[in-house]
This record gives sequence, structure tokens and C-alpha cells, in this order.
Amino acid sequence: MQQMSIIRDGVNHNYWARDRQLQVCAALSAEDISRPVGGSFPSVRDTLAHMIAVEWLWLERWRGKTPKSLIPADDFPALEAVVEVWSAVEREMREYLAGLDEEALARSLTYRNFRGEKWTYPLWQMITHVLNHQSYHRGQVATQLRLLGVQPPHVDFLVGQDMRFRL
Repeated sequence: MQQMSIIRDGVNHNYWARDRQLQVCAALSAEDISRPVGGSFPSVRDTLAHMIAVEWLWLERWRGKTPKSLIPADDFPALEAVVEVWSAVEREMREYLAGLDEEALARSLTYRNFRGEKWTYPLWQMITHVLNHQSYHRGQVATQLRLLGVQPPHVDFLVGQDMRFRL
């Protein structure tokens, strides 16, 4: 199987799993979505905001830009803002990825992190890093939902495959 196909499946899974979690989050009150319950980030909202910001950050890096910071969580006062901005980031991400081929995935890209340090990796590794990052934080959202008394959805890759990544 070619890398592009694997990346495409990973991206489809990423957004399918995100949408399943956002459906459950939509049932939370505004107070609950911002309630500090613990984790890497205090609330569901803050965790989701971080996930959006990281996707945006990496996409910008792949486009040759050097953002100086992440989008702050306070830019997402309610779930509607999360959905709106993340949908826009997804569109841009999918547009960017649609223009890639195997050769582009293998090409190394260099970026500078927030400390000004220079790093170089093949693009496919960076994309894999982002997908792994999102999976890690989806697990935290699942825990935060449980702490709020809500059953999180199943977001396993093979469940998504079986559902053809459809809600």
C-alpha cells in the first residue's frame, strides 16, 4: 500500500473520530464544556482548542510559514466556535493533502519551533505525528467526557473503517 493511501485513511479517521466526539460534546452545557476536570488541558473546550491549534500550526509549517504561537483557547468561547474554526482548518488541510503525491510525502521539510530551533523531517512523518497527537488528545477528551458523566463514542480506527468513516 502506498503512503498516500495510508495518510488519507489516517486523515479520514481523524476527522470522523473528531466529528463523533463533537456530536457528544454538543449535548454538554456551555458550563460543562468549560468546566475544569483535569488532563493536559483543564477542560473539554481547552483540549479541543489545543487540537485545532496544533492542526493549524502544522499546516502552516508545511506551507512554509513560521507561526510564533498557537491559537489561544479563549478564541473558542463556545463549541460553535470550535466547530466553525476546525471545519475551516479541515478544509484547508484536505486541500493541502489533495495536492500531494508520494514524492511530496517523502520530501523533507524544515521548520522552526517556538523556541527558534530548526527541525527537519520527511512530510509523511510530520503528518503521522499530527495524527498521533490528535489520537492522544481524543483519548483525553474521552476521559474528560466520562468525568462529566457522559459516555464517549467509540472512535477506534477499525470501527471507522467498518463505518466507512461515515457518521
